[in-house]
Amino acid sequence: MNQPDTSTIFAGLDGRSDAQLPDWYASSHDVGDTLPSFAEAIRDLPRAVDTEVAYKNPVTGQWVETDRFNAIVEPSRLRNHARTDGGTTPGSDQKQVDPLFHVPTDSYTVLNPQTVYNPLETLLRDSELDGTPFADIVFGEIRQYRAGGEVHMDIMFDGLEATLPGDDREPITMGVTSGYDFFGGHAVYVEGFAQDGKCSNSMRSLTDKQIVKHVGDVRDFEDWWEQILTQLELVADDLVRFIEDAQEIDLEFTDLPFTVEEFYTLLEFPEYLAERAADDALANADDPFVIDLWTLHSGATYALTHFFRGREGGSLDSYVRTANDILFNPHGTIEQVERAYEAQQSASGSDQQALEGECGLARIEQATAGLQADVEQFESREEALRDRFQTAME
Repeated sequence: MNQPDTSTIFAGLDGRSDAQLPDWYASSHDVGDTLPSFAEAIRDLPRAVDTEVAYKNPVTGQWVETDRFNAIVEPSRLRNHARTDGGTTPGSDQKQVDPLFHVPTDSYTVLNPQTVYNPLETLLRDSELDGTPFADIVFGEIRQYRAGGEVHMDIMFDGLEATLPGDDREPITMGVTSGYDFFGGHAVYVEGFAQDGKCSNSMRSLTDKQIVKHVGDVRDFEDWWEQILTQLELVADDLVRFIEDAQEIDLEFTDLPFTVEEFYTLLEFPEYLAERAADDALANADDPFVIDLWTLHSGATYALTHFFRGREGGSLDSYVRTANDILFNPHGTIEQVERAYEAQQSASGSDQQALEGECGLARIEQATAGLQADVEQFESREEALRDRFQTAME
């Protein structure tokens, strides 16, 4: 992903917490001796307020006030600009950061980080996981873009995890990813998230994305967070079973008319991501010609975590959904690959390639015919999980 302007690693809920980063996480991040707590990191994020704006009439040269729009600005930067008249800070060569984030319509409601995340602090302070306060096991990373006007964060809980068999296997640690911006691009969002301690691959969109728009009255965020954490615990309970089932479903690439890299390309991964995903899947497969769905899913998350060139949100969300379908919706994945292969062959034009395409489709159908029973088990499990999600949000 694009490099953030700043990145903050945190551990513990506040200064009273007895917390430290898990070894697997600390070893993969450049961290100092002391880390801020979650509460401290949230308080340090830029805030926003709205203020009146005017526009300049190009005919008369006069400024005209309007109540149809308001400017979203950072208040501390406004004060700095007032002291320095927009120049450099005294004693520093650095130019002041522009306090203006955005000029939306007057229906825009500012949602500052404290408004959204302070209720989460309260909830975590009063909650425990198997007798351990959530305040002592929360950790993660906050990333700022566009001078702090766009923020994304991973909030994880050491001990809320999915553990796969294997003595040397690090757990998959559960949490949420959340974010917002002050530019009107997207609202406050949160969704289930996990990180595989074995390879630091990020698993995103593990729950339905919950959104609060910057319009109208601000909702009760404490209830919102409580429902989301309930969903997360449901995912943690089922994730190991999904993975174990996926490890039993193999694609035999000797029987298929495409390579592992082409498998990802048919799923509409860009070539550079498809290549990275295939390299990882082949490196971790017991047999490079017979690869299970969990390994293929891990290849996709590896490529997205470590090599995606775009920004958070946007196209990344689409690729994440595709990667998750390999694990949670294998039937849909196989159908998508088959449709893409058929379209690719139909576009080739020549009679010979059309014939090869028909043979290829027959090979796909034959190679995947035996997976139907396993796929139906997946669909039943996913439907049950979605039903529990819905119950948790009611």
